[in-house]
Amino acid sequence: MSKSNIVSHLKQKKIAEVLSTGKRMDGRAFGDFRELTIKRNVLFKSEGSAEVWLGKTHVMVGVKVGTGTPFEDTPNEGVLMTNAEFTPIANAAWEPGPPNEDSIELARVVDRGLRSAEVLDTAALNIISGKLVHIVFVDLYVLNYDGNLIDACSAGAIAALMGAKKPVYRVENGEAKRTEEKVPLTVRKKPVAVSVIKIGDKLILDPTADEEDVMDARLTVTFDEAGNVCTMQKSGSEGLTLDEVKKCINMAQEKAPQIRAKAIGD
Repeated sequence: MSKSNIVSHLKQKKIAEVLSTGKRMDGRAFGDFRELTIKRNVLFKSEGSAEVWLGKTHVMVGVKVGTGTPFEDTPNEGVLMTNAEFTPIANAAWEPGPPNEDSIELARVVDRGLRSAEVLDTAALNIISGKLVHIVFVDLYVLNYDGNLIDACSAGAIAALMGAKKPVYRVENGEAKRTEEKVPLTVRKKPVAVSVIKIGDKLILDPTADEEDVMDARLTVTFDEAGNVCTMQKSGSEGLTLDEVKKCINMAQEKAPQIRAKAIGD
């Protein structure tokens, strides 16, 4: 067994021992979140932005609105795209270069939650049917990693979109001309993701980096404001029983309104 595997095994054993007492390494109960703080409109050169702290996890979300051609199957609708970047300063193990599997997963899970909820009125992003539409980019930047990036970035994405504005184009003789005016994006739904991880036979919310490092499985559930499940994403090496899935959904659904309230500023 390598040194890193020995350290991981010892960490897992210690965390499991503490969980067996009904508490976690930082003293929280299984369903407790760390302190969540969200600041909106913190970047001046983007159309919308949000800065999120979840415990020591720190992320920045920026929204940029550009233009481009629509997809062939949706010629009258704009486009939403989500990207994630793991900055090397956020974690000693992260290196500069192309996106790794974790950053791709982060972007896809957040993106699926937004798209499945139909968060934006994409028809309102149309400029010239079949030729020109608004493209909304949601960029996730991880500034410090201490676990639960999905939930932090999901909340930050909604906060950034809620405050974002798009430029107004005037169409004359089949040509689009940008004006000085900007109007808010039409945000139709406010989905938020809540992740539950499994360590042994215990299910916990808002995992730290150490807890994620030894988790057996994770289930991320995205809810809209009506409590409807928009998406679910399973990751990790172990499976979940049907009963465990139900428990995960219930735990996540109870916490979602609190996260949403932070994200939208209520």
